[in-house]
Amino acid sequence: MGEAGAFVNGAIAQSVSPDSPTLRLGPGSPLRMDSGAVLAPLTIAYQTYGALNAAKSNALLVCHALTGDQHVGNLHPVTGRPGWWETMVGPGRPFDTDRFFVICPNVLGGCMGSTGPASINPETGEPYGLDFPIVTIADMVRAQALLIDHLGIDMLFCVAGGSMGGMQVLQWAATYPDRLFAALPIATATRHSSQNIAFHEVGRQAVMADPDWRGGRYLVEGTRPAKGLAVARMAAHITYLSETALHRRFGRNLQDRSARTFSFDADFQVESYLRHQGTIFVERFDPNSYLYMTRAMDYFDLAADYGGSLANAFKDSRTRFCVVSFTSDWLFPTRDSRAIVRALNAGGASVSFVEIETDRGHDAFLLDVPDFVDTTRGFIDAAARARGIA
Repeated sequence: MGEAGAFVNGAIAQSVSPDSPTLRLGPGSPLRMDSGAVLAPLTIAYQTYGALNAAKSNALLVCHALTGDQHVGNLHPVTGRPGWWETMVGPGRPFDTDRFFVICPNVLGGCMGSTGPASINPETGEPYGLDFPIVTIADMVRAQALLIDHLGIDMLFCVAGGSMGGMQVLQWAATYPDRLFAALPIATATRHSSQNIAFHEVGRQAVMADPDWRGGRYLVEGTRPAKGLAVARMAAHITYLSETALHRRFGRNLQDRSARTFSFDADFQVESYLRHQGTIFVERFDPNSYLYMTRAMDYFDLAADYGGSLANAFKDSRTRFCVVSFTSDWLFPTRDSRAIVRALNAGGASVSFVEIETDRGHDAFLLDVPDFVDTTRGFIDAAARARGIA
């Protein structure tokens, strides 16, 4: 996807690409990043749903996860599939688009219109590749804040997201405590575990070991490390599910046959499923963006940015929080959410915590889990009443 748009006096202008509106920051408005790099120009692609009220008090920002994008509540322009959070976004749903102005940006470093490693480097006229600066969760949030400024919104009603999206929610709460009324971090943590970093490293090495990766210059050289990216997705996808869910769905069932082939074909249904997940992922995601997104999650450590004290990150916060975890999520287990709650309590914040009983694993936040939907609806409705949103 290209970076459609126009500069106005070297600053901010809005344009519409074939798939998403985009915000462009010109050379006169650089983004200063945690790595020390200065990024300009900069494009942020996003989607909105519903209408902003006259008081501009009903804006709800959705932050997407590692392999998500801005198409949270509409048909995806590449895959043709429904929005990735259709259980949550839409008329009558918890993020009710008849009441709220829902905004979902593609993160910095992404590959669906926002500036990332596949974007053109103005200094070379070629895709950045690995010359793109390393992105952090804080960098993503700074870019989102620029978008919210452009939309003329002083305070967000709520910021919500799961997994990497939940990291962004926590970063928003720490960096801009006066700019969000409510926060909904789901199935997330204030820092990545060593196990999660290890899984990400396996995925990155799979991409980089593909001969078509070409040191990250595959776009220039006309190749694509599809096999490596597919393997990375397969490995990651296992972590999104629970053993119980995998066994219930596949067991040891053979794939469309009654006997083993005594080969390395996909004999088992679970093998075929993972191969399919890898194949369809390659169609919509940039391999270098996968490297950058996983590294951003690995580097996330909110306490380290606040003198080693997580409580300091949320000290005297006036934001209302609802922290949600799932019993079968071993990627971001409930203990991670409890650590968030303890820090919020120590910082004097208003916080509620819900652990949802389900065997659907980390991906439960993307699925139709009734207790989760009801919990989210209850929190959003209560916060809307307190905010005076009809």
